[in-house]
Amino acid sequence: MRRTKEDAEQTKRAILSSAMDIFCEKGYSKTTFDEIAKRINLTKGAVYWYFRNKPDIVAALINDFASRHMVMINNFLNERGELDFQDIIDMELLMNKHIREDEKFSKFLFFITSQMEWSESIISKVRPSIEQTQNIGRNLMFESLRSLQERGKIRPEVDVVAISEILRMMYSGILEGYFTKRLSQDFDTAVETGFNLIFNSIKTKEENNEN
Repeated sequence: MRRTKEDAEQTKRAILSSAMDIFCEKGYSKTTFDEIAKRINLTKGAVYWYFRNKPDIVAALINDFASRHMVMINNFLNERGELDFQDIIDMELLMNKHIREDEKFSKFLFFITSQMEWSESIISKVRPSIEQTQNIGRNLMFESLRSLQERGKIRPEVDVVAISEILRMMYSGILEGYFTKRLSQDFDTAVETGFNLIFNSIKTKEENNEN
């Protein structure tokens, strides 16, 4: 029986889901194509039909994450329009909500932040997908801060490129703490407190007085 495009896409997604489950359970290096295939009643050859190796699977997982993340962000931006400081925080809290409520989304981020045994050979194969995903958050944060600076809400001497990177790295650290259960406070509280501390240090005097 000839397979349809829909059948092929469903099989591909089943492979990715199986791989993610095993990556999270055993780690990247200990996961085999045999295990990925057996969990969804496929042959190893069927998995190789879709993916040549494990880095290809990781790249596909990253691309899928990036696509779903962009849908979430675009919906948020369409609803909010021009972002203020609290809108930026709310955008991060929306990410937290998805992590808590979307099991696949959470597993992916857990795998990337806590379980991935990065080697240079793996990184070289998945770097384009990784950079594309990282740039989504980095560019959005920079554009949001640049707009706030142009609107007179951030002091003119502040380097918004550096601040946007600091904020992204801070969130990554909080996220890792959440997954490893090392946060000393609530997930949302940690994000909101951290962002507000940095925002309050870069706002203009007039903006701080208004708040």
